[in-house]
Amino acid sequence: MTLIKNLTVLWRLFFAVPMVAFGVQHLIYLDFVTRVFPRLPAWVPFPSFLAFVGGVFLIAAGVAIMTGMAARLMALLLGAVIFVSFALLHLPIALANPSHGGLWTMAGKALFMSGGSFLVASSLPVESGNAADRFAPMTRVLEKFIPPAPYFLAIFLILCGILHFIYVDFVASLVPGWIPGTIFWTYFAGVALIAGGVGICVRSTSQLAAALSGLMIFLWVLMLHIPRAAADLHNSNETTAVFEALACSGTAFLVVATAAVKSKDVLHSVADNPVPPAEFRLRYK
Repeated sequence: MTLIKNLTVLWRLFFAVPMVAFGVQHLIYLDFVTRVFPRLPAWVPFPSFLAFVGGVFLIAAGVAIMTGMAARLMALLLGAVIFVSFALLHLPIALANPSHGGLWTMAGKALFMSGGSFLVASSLPVESGNAADRFAPMTRVLEKFIPPAPYFLAIFLILCGILHFIYVDFVASLVPGWIPGTIFWTYFAGVALIAGGVGICVRSTSQLAAALSGLMIFLWVLMLHIPRAAADLHNSNETTAVFEALACSGTAFLVVATAAVKSKDVLHSVADNPVPPAEFRLRYK
């Protein structure tokens, strides 16, 4: 558990650093250039100002998570804001264009980032003090999103896996040229993503599935996304993709940490309150 605890700090950074990067992108372009928030409808006034506000919030949330200052509260707020972005902005756009895979991918990215924020919050200690007490009612409401957070990631992984089979040629074009068998790896990655998403939904396989998914996506950061971004430094989309993949990897690893904590809690409960084997199987089935 000590190793998991130490690694959790790193995994939170995998998520927090991209939030800061997305915030900086908002400030540079004064536009919604990341998938945290979609571009707003034309009738919404002051889009540049709203992009600036969104950027400041993302930076503040990321810095809070990295420094531990009001980190749990900020992670919960971040999860709530991104979930609202998913539900009220991304999802309606995707539903209005059901055959547009890119829009569904963007909606899925917002969903997993919302889940990642709640998983970050679950990995942090409960805060105390006057400020924490003041926001306690809101915190209790937002904490209700923590249990389903792994499923947010699972839905995104399954969605991406399915899209690998629908957009084979496009996905194959993303495979680095020095790797042979691009079509094979396209299908393989699609199967792996679906298997990872399904595995996360099953308690007995959630840790393994999340760990393997996190490792796979982190390797994509190194082998695919960073080289593509380095080859086209003026393309904000490629830079965004680097940090999105890093955040996705961190989210998957945080599922591992969450499952480990749950397992530890069950063991402590059994040790403190011994029960007959039959009753144990019924209680923790």
